[in-house]
Amino acid sequence: MNERNILVVAHAGREATVEAARKVVDELRGAGARPVLPPDESGDLRAVDPHFADVDILGETVQQDELELAIVLGGDGTILRAAELVRGCSAPVLGINMGHVGFLAEIDRDDMDAAVRRVIDRDYEVEERLALSVRVKDVEGTVVYETFALNEATVEKASRERMIEVVLEIDGLPLSSFGCDGMVVSTPTGSTAYNFSAGGPVIWPSVEAIAVVPLSAHALFAKPLVVSPDAAVAIEMLEGTSGSGILWCDGRRSHDLPPGARVVVRKSSRPVRLARLHPTEFTNRLVRKFQLPVAGWRGQGAAS
Repeated sequence: MNERNILVVAHAGREATVEAARKVVDELRGAGARPVLPPDESGDLRAVDPHFADVDILGETVQQDELELAIVLGGDGTILRAAELVRGCSAPVLGINMGHVGFLAEIDRDDMDAAVRRVIDRDYEVEERLALSVRVKDVEGTVVYETFALNEATVEKASRERMIEVVLEIDGLPLSSFGCDGMVVSTPTGSTAYNFSAGGPVIWPSVEAIAVVPLSAHALFAKPLVVSPDAAVAIEMLEGTSGSGILWCDGRRSHDLPPGARVVVRKSSRPVRLARLHPTEFTNRLVRKFQLPVAGWRGQGAAS
C-alpha cells in the first residue's frame, strides 16, 4: 500500500503554531501517514525546532501529485498559500484556525486532535470553490503572465500619486472607461475579503458568480457589478495613461502592468478543493465573524 502523504502548512514565526505543527506531525506518523512540509517553510521550522529535521519536503522526497490532503495551521492567508502549493493536484485543503479572523478555516485549534483523526479516517467532505483564471496580455496581445486566484484578482495603481485609466470590458464588449485607483475582480469566496472592504457585495459561496468592483473611480457609472460565472472580464490599461499598474492575485502573486497591458479574468476550469469536517451555514459564519446582532430573532430555524 502506498504511503499516505499529508502536507502540513504552518507559520514558523508563531510559537503556538509551531507547537501545533509538531503535534500534527507526531499524530500523522503515529497513524502511519507521512507528514510533508513545504520547501519554503521547512527551513524556518527546522531552524526553530529540530523536531522537524527529518520531515519530508514537498518537491524533494514527495511530489505534488503524491499528496492526499493539506492540513493548514493558521488563518486565511496561510490557507491561500496552501491552495497555491496544491494547485496542480486534487488534494483538498483543511484549515485549522489558530486564532485569526477568517472564513476559510474549517475548525478551531481546540478541535485539532479530532481533526487529524478524521483526516486519517478520510472522514470529511470536499467542497469545491470557484477559482479565477487570470491572464495578462501585452500590447501585441501576447500572453505574458498566467496565474489563478481563489479570492480575487486586483488591478491597482503602482504609484500612490497617480491614478490609472482603464477600460472595463465584459464578454468582449466595452462597458466603461474611467480613472480609478484600481479594480477588484472577486469570487464568492473572496467576497468577504478585499471585495468587502471595497464596498462590493457579500456573495454566498454556493452562488456561481464573479463580482467586479472599481476602487475610487472617477465616473458616474462605477458601481459594483455581479456577472455570470461564464463571463470574461477584461481590464485594459489605456495606452495614454500617465500611471502604470500592478496585478495582485490573492495578495500573494503580482505582475507589473504598463500602459496598454490587458488583464483577462474568467472562471477557472479547476476549482479549489476545501476539506470540510463540520459543514457550517454561511449565514452563521457571517454572524460569528462580524459579531452581527441577532438578538430578538423569533424564527424557527427555517424559512417559512
